[in-house]
Amino acid sequence: MGGVRRARLGLALLGLFAVLGQRASAQEADVALRIAREIAPAVERAVGLRFRRPPAVAVRSRDQVRSYVSRKLASELPPSELRAIERTYRAFGLIPPESDLRRLMLDLYAEQVAGFYDPDSSMLFVVRGADAATVRLILAHELVHALQDQYMPLNSILKLRRQNDRQMAGQAVAEGQATLASLVALAPGADLGNLEGMWGAVREAIRQQQVAMPVFAGAPRIVQEGLLFPYVAGAEFMRSFGERRARADEQPYGERLPVSTEQVLHPSRYTAREAPVRLAFAPPAAGDTLVYADDFGEFETRVALETWGTAEPEAIAAAAGWNGDRYELRGAPGGTVVMWATAWDSGQDATEFERALTSGWGAAIGTRADASARRWRVDRLTIGGVNVVRLVDAPAAWVGWRRVPEVRVTPAR
Repeated sequence: MGGVRRARLGLALLGLFAVLGQRASAQEADVALRIAREIAPAVERAVGLRFRRPPAVAVRSRDQVRSYVSRKLASELPPSELRAIERTYRAFGLIPPESDLRRLMLDLYAEQVAGFYDPDSSMLFVVRGADAATVRLILAHELVHALQDQYMPLNSILKLRRQNDRQMAGQAVAEGQATLASLVALAPGADLGNLEGMWGAVREAIRQQQVAMPVFAGAPRIVQEGLLFPYVAGAEFMRSFGERRARADEQPYGERLPVSTEQVLHPSRYTAREAPVRLAFAPPAAGDTLVYADDFGEFETRVALETWGTAEPEAIAAAAGWNGDRYELRGAPGGTVVMWATAWDSGQDATEFERALTSGWGAAIGTRADASARRWRVDRLTIGGVNVVRLVDAPAAWVGWRRVPEVRVTPAR
């Protein structure tokens, strides 16, 4: 999820596949390497690039994978950072108060991961116990990551800090291309004209797999959707990019990566290079401390509205005019302060979002045990010609209510 980011949590480059059996074979590594060499040319053709060096392949047990994920998680999100994210998403009502994000992410990947590419060692790993057909599926996906990494260091995406939306957009390219190219490599000539409808069916089917994937099925909506977005929306973005590119080797890498989930969701805005405005709040007043700050982006703004009770079609419409956002969680005497500023393309977009936010937030906070001790407000602002909606929710006795922190806008460049 955004902040649970990277539930993806810095690990979004792991493959999201069904749980495998445990039929171990002493020859699995040799089989995996043979399959990788066999399908690598098809992967090259599907992506439009050639391997500069052959990727290495290895087989690992599920325990070894869990150990790797644990180390990677601790590296990408140190405990203090993860606690701040956890506190923030609880305050926004996006995860239950009792959520343990570290355990949730470890359990999710233990359940989901059947193979992965490790940018640190430039190696492909397959989880022990897969049959040859499943290994082909896994390796086709992860070979794309290995190929990407030779032209665009994948760690550069993972290492973006406090740039949630931009990181998710980059991950959508990485996972979306791997999903689409592996499909093309394994099923050349397949009709890709109705991918959007197919992804919708796949997305819903995955969400309903309560027996096969109980951890995923029981995860908060923003975690579920955050895990699916890079694969599903990313694949559709890459299909659109492929239709527009002038050369087979043209890639949305490096400086050409989309800078927002808005650009992923609306490829025409990527083509036009529409960048969001940058928002910031005035520094904390005496007595307040900054706990965490980041952005949601269009996609997670939509998911937040859905989490608070807005129907999916209305949430999609309300988030569609997004033009930048920034949230902060501050610590203050008597409790936490939630602040969220969003910028909009037009006054009508701002009005539509303001209505959805007011309705959703009011319903969400009405069930909180401390609701009577807090105040909240939603304001419409115009700052430097930019339409802004600001949410503030804080203890009733918060000194900041005397003068609510102003929002500062830096136009997109």
